[in-house]
Amino acid sequence: MNQEIIEAIENKNLIEFNYDGESRIVEPHCYGLSTKGNEVLRAYQVDGYSSSGNMGWKMYDLGKADDINVLEDTFEKSRSGYNRGDKAMSTIYSEL
Repeated sequence: MNQEIIEAIENKNLIEFNYDGESRIVEPHCYGLSTKGNEVLRAYQVDGYSSSGNMGWKMYDLGKADDINVLEDTFEKSRSGYNRGDKAMSTIYSEL
């Protein structure tokens, strides 16, 4: 469990990290364990690389992420389309 990610969710700080070798910036909304037992982050991507070319809702397997950095920049509120109690997670450590 990563306390920095929990605090970023609580304080609505953006997070920057490398994922599959490419930089992403996201608004973190839910952090926990997937139903397969992987540490995951449900977040709204606002900047950086996207293989689909689209920003928006994504689930990140944190085993594929490195250089995780909580930014000082914040976001205002939960994004439209976010549902508490993410069904893709068996355990939730923190959520908006």
